[in-house]
Amino acid sequence: MAASTPRVFVSHLAGVPVFDPNGDQVGRVRDLVAMLRVGHRPPRLLGMVVEVLTRRRIFLPMSRVTGIESGQVITTGVLNVRRFEQRPTERLVLGELLDRRVRLVEGGEEVTVLDVSVQRLPARRDWEIDRVFVRRGRGGALRRKGETLTVEWSAVTGFSLEEDDQGAESLVATFERLRPADLANVMHHLSPKRRAEVAAALDDERLADVLEELPEDDQVEILGKLQEDRAADVLEAMDPDDAADLLSELPEEDKERLLTLMRPDDAADVRRLLSYEERTAGGLMTTEPIVLRPDATVADALARVRQEDLSPALAAQVYVCRPPDDTPTGRYLGTAHFQRLLRDPPFTLVSSVVDSDLPPLAPDTPLPDVTSYLAAYNMVAAPVVDETGSLLGVVTVDDVLDHLLPEDWRETEFEESALHERESGHDSGSLHRPGPGSGPASGSPPGPGSGSGSSPGPAGGHEPPRDGGSAHG
Repeated sequence: MAASTPRVFVSHLAGVPVFDPNGDQVGRVRDLVAMLRVGHRPPRLLGMVVEVLTRRRIFLPMSRVTGIESGQVITTGVLNVRRFEQRPTERLVLGELLDRRVRLVEGGEEVTVLDVSVQRLPARRDWEIDRVFVRRGRGGALRRKGETLTVEWSAVTGFSLEEDDQGAESLVATFERLRPADLANVMHHLSPKRRAEVAAALDDERLADVLEELPEDDQVEILGKLQEDRAADVLEAMDPDDAADLLSELPEEDKERLLTLMRPDDAADVRRLLSYEERTAGGLMTTEPIVLRPDATVADALARVRQEDLSPALAAQVYVCRPPDDTPTGRYLGTAHFQRLLRDPPFTLVSSVVDSDLPPLAPDTPLPDVTSYLAAYNMVAAPVVDETGSLLGVVTVDDVLDHLLPEDWRETEFEESALHERESGHDSGSLHRPGPGSGPASGSPPGPGSGSGSSPGPAGGHEPPRDGGSAHG
């Protein structure tokens, strides 16, 4: 019987796709929800937090999981798309349990939680957290070099205690392959305490990328909890226009103090952007386009375009200017489009392939006119030039969209158009209809020290309350 019950280490579930029985992907796993129990009883696994294709986070009860196999989760096909809200008695397994410092019952030694495994109980629909993968030692080199071991849940204690300085290395490692926008969505749904801990564990470049994707309130909150020197380093790693937008949300005293801590060149770019009205070309632009001199070749231009840290909009064209090369540049001569660069021999001078007929924008051009310009000329970026003819920066289409959308668009949830109250005794707010039958047999991706097996899951139906509470939705 034991061999037929699958065990899965939860780090292997982070980000895996969720499919209905027909093979259609409905979302990805972002976390698991568990309920701690009294004594040494293993926590009951209530369900999964699934991010559906609209980026809404919903609750998937474990009783509707029919299989976990080959890096995917199979459901009955019935998903309630109401937004997930964590209850006070619930714990997010990835968000709250990983990286905790707990103690071994035998000997009282402090250990760090690296992972936990979940297992389906034989002949039941319930799942439990049954084992804990821990590392001996605390912090720094000890944490990296300490012995690792897997113990039963009952062999550790301390999960129910509040921890003031919980690490986040394991959680960060679990989500290291997420795009910045997806990691930002994960962080947005963490508690402020965990959000600050994850931010502290990210390197400056990664945190800068994530901050650019977070709502302004989260940006200000995270920046305010960083040491000032590190906050300045992260601002330097951000795109200047995004750094300027963030600093504009701070009190004048805090803004000036951080600008003083930044490198002079980076601070100068941000100060220049802050001097323009927000909804103008000058306030929208980035000061780091690809700038080349007239004697550069097409080969030089293509080498610059290949830089992997460039956004697609910035890589779509290069701007030819007389020295100096840094914004504000010397006289702006024109734009060389990427497609044109591909059509000419590598030794061709970029000055001979520039589009000089395209009129640049003035820094005080209002947002509606910037939008019309991009639409009229079918552009993804537009040059911004001052009255002396110097290139100041470039407005990209993604920055324009950021300001055209509602201010809270990053927080706006998918509006439910087909939902009504549950008056007839069935789930009216389903994302997918039930499949023709239950899903395939389930297995677990191999975890450290885990076994694997298969167990067919139940078909759909009503979800029972969670230990006496009402079901989500």
